[in-house]
Amino acid sequence: MNFETYKTDILVLGTGGAGLFAALHAKKANPSLRVTVTVKGLLGKCGCTRMVQGGYNVALPAGDSVERHFMDTIEGGKWLPRQDLAWRLVEGAVERVRELENEIGCFFDRNPDGALHSKAFAGQSFDRTVHKADLTGIEIINRLMEQVRAMDVEELEEHRAIELIPAADGSGIAGVLFIDMRAGAYRLVQAKAVLLATGAGPTMYRYHTPSGDKTCDGLAMALRYGLKLRDMEMVQFHPTGLLGGPYTRMTGTVLEEGLRGAGGYLLNGSGDRFMTRYDKRGERATRDVVSRGIYAEMRAGRTGPMGGVYIQMSHLGPEKVAKTFPGMVNRCKDCGFDLAGGKVEVVPTAHYLMGGVEFNVDCSTASPGLFAAGEDCGGVHGANRLGGNGVANSTVFGGIAGDSMAAFVERSGKWRDPDRRIVASGIERAEYPFSRPAGRIHELRDALAQTMWDDVGVLRNREAMEHGLEAVASHRSALSAMGVADGDRRYNVTWHDWLNLESLVDISKIITVSALARENSRGAHFREDFPDPGDLHSSCYTRVSARDDDVQLEMVPVSFDIVRPGESLLTGEADTPQT
Repeated sequence: MNFETYKTDILVLGTGGAGLFAALHAKKANPSLRVTVTVKGLLGKCGCTRMVQGGYNVALPAGDSVERHFMDTIEGGKWLPRQDLAWRLVEGAVERVRELENEIGCFFDRNPDGALHSKAFAGQSFDRTVHKADLTGIEIINRLMEQVRAMDVEELEEHRAIELIPAADGSGIAGVLFIDMRAGAYRLVQAKAVLLATGAGPTMYRYHTPSGDKTCDGLAMALRYGLKLRDMEMVQFHPTGLLGGPYTRMTGTVLEEGLRGAGGYLLNGSGDRFMTRYDKRGERATRDVVSRGIYAEMRAGRTGPMGGVYIQMSHLGPEKVAKTFPGMVNRCKDCGFDLAGGKVEVVPTAHYLMGGVEFNVDCSTASPGLFAAGEDCGGVHGANRLGGNGVANSTVFGGIAGDSMAAFVERSGKWRDPDRRIVASGIERAEYPFSRPAGRIHELRDALAQTMWDDVGVLRNREAMEHGLEAVASHRSALSAMGVADGDRRYNVTWHDWLNLESLVDISKIITVSALARENSRGAHFREDFPDPGDLHSSCYTRVSARDDDVQLEMVPVSFDIVRPGESLLTGEADTPQT
């Protein structure tokens, strides 16, 4: 089948915080570069950064420090993060917030003295979460979008990336194959440097927070390309997803962590607070602990009418709650619930993948010319992401990626001849659904979601996960047997639903294989049959690669190159860095 060819210097896949920051930094580093951003939907209107509510972790208040933020990140990640990446995150967050304010034009909430207001988030030893009420992500993305559109950055909207294309001589990446969703045509974009920043998103679970367009396409492409993924068993469940009922897509969307940080209560179906039975920190324990506490109440049958538990804020004063959390109050009101004055039923909801592509501090990957940033990457968070570290991760490493790609292009960047066999196989894979009889794709996606929720969810054990692995294989076979009825490629939503489900099924298999391999409990990964965390000093992370249906997995020792278990960068009450 025919395809168009397009050339650019730097190609960015994704327009969340990582992608937009990368585009801006690349243009600022070298304004003569041709920079192109691509997005599956519309610029600034899709993705996960826009949906960030709570805020941005940064060590700015008096008494806090990057060392303290680092230790919280390492301990919250259960000693599995790659420590140089975690350090770059906390150090870079200070610089990036100043940039967001002074150069990008973001307005964050402030204290009466003019200092940035920092609120409490669970799992952290200091109130360091900078925010714009509970609509922080919208503020960041809107300002970034304005900056991008004020510069000479090219946009390809409604372009679905389907294959990373290597150079014919194996020297690195040559470009990316897309479907122009509007025209239904294939387009090969050649680039001297490519950024993978598509945002992952664990939407293969029954309850999930990311928008439906996030279907792990980037991770699926990375695996086919030959890159290795780490920590893929680490799926974070946010404890408080709105439970709106079976017939609304609002179900699963987050009621942000700041509600619990501000003093919100979690109540079971009998109206009793229960979290102190599971952790002395109560509602302010880390997300993984709170999710397990809620799940345990659900499994014991101590639930509300829709099968969840309740969050209550009314004891803090309805007017204060409405002023502090306007986005959350209005969201609940739209669904018929009163967050400020009553209580709202919630459920743990799949929120974030800590796992992803192995990458370096400069955002380079194992393939020359291919860079990665944001949720497509693994290693920054380890076994558990602290609330507020997500948007920091995207913006910090997005900016780094833009600088690195500009330097790479200036130093050694060139257009490489694409491997035409991979282009042809990518088109063949995308065309496959038109060769099969139409099927009920949405029913199959619902079946996958139930499998992952039941068998590879908040609480795990070998028997359930082995059943889940068999079920995922069955779902893959069922998908291969069904196709789409309408042969018109233009705006063919069913075709893209099929491609979405293919990515989700393939990454579900990787998550399950990785979870089976980790026979201990760390952070978001809890094994009922292996409840102990294991020896921290001999910690290993999972690394997977795949070729067709063959998945290879290895356990790789964690490098404690900054701090070791049992040690700290802090000493005493003053939190003075150790020398």
